Amino acid sequence: MISPLVSIIVPCYNQAQYLPETLDSVLSQTYPNWECIIVNDGSPDNTEEIAKKYCNRDSRFKSVYKENGGLSSARNVGIKVSSGEFILPLDSDDLISSVYLEKAVEQFQKFPETKLVYCRAYKFGKVSGEWNLPPYCFVNLLFGNMIFCSAFYRKNDYYKTNGYNEELKYGYEDWDFWISLLDKLDSVYVIPEFYFFYRIRENSMLNTMTDEMIYSAKSEIYFNHIDKYKEHVPYLIWNNPHEINQQNIIAKLENELTLIRNSKAYRFGKILLKPFSYLRNRVK
Repeated sequence: MISPLVSIIVPCYNQAQYLPETLDSVLSQTYPNWECIIVNDGSPDNTEEIAKKYCNRDSRFKSVYKENGGLSSARNVGIKVSSGEFILPLDSDDLISSVYLEKAVEQFQKFPETKLVYCRAYKFGKVSGEWNLPPYCFVNLLFGNMIFCSAFYRKNDYYKTNGYNEELKYGYEDWDFWISLLDKLDSVYVIPEFYFFYRIRENSMLNTMTDEMIYSAKSEIYFNHIDKYKEHVPYLIWNNPHEINQQNIIAKLENELTLIRNSKAYRFGKILLKPFSYLRNRVK
């Protein structure tokens, strides 16, 4: 069987101190047919020097420089210049097991209908231990993310979405992308082994998000995928009572929407849009 090319996308901004360890975990792969696109997102540290060193060491590494635009922008650039059939995003401070690529490609080849593959995860750094993520369920995904960034998917499927949302500069861009990529009937496989290692840092992006940033991001995600919420949430509530507790899902939805609508970002946006709403109503 032909071994498909896997493109590993490593955006890097001010993470040069961790980058060699991440790239070494790529070099250790038992699956040989990969390329690794290191995207230097205008980093002021010595990211460029490290990237060139690994490119000289192994031709499967490729380096791209761009002006700073944020994590989503860097991922989108890396994916667009990649050549692989499969994409694996990998943040520049995280690690993957030496067999992660091998096991993921094996799943796609055995079960071609698979849309997404990821695995169990382990935290290390400031905090260590298993990352206890909830089991995957598409409708639960609408209310909170349970898939970390380093999951495998086909590049063709990426182009059926709008890519990673570059408006989400402070976090939740993975969650938004998974909602874009997946739907209720898609096959998602979780490898029951620890093949992904998530570094916990004191100043990581998610740890520094304020409540206002969180509400603003959730608002962006909700309105970006309003059709999926309208389609799937009522269907579950009325037709699949055993799949998820009805009272919980209604309460959670109401709570999330209340937080969004009460946030300053949402109220400010409503003020800005008021003239357009007035004109739209006049036209109607």
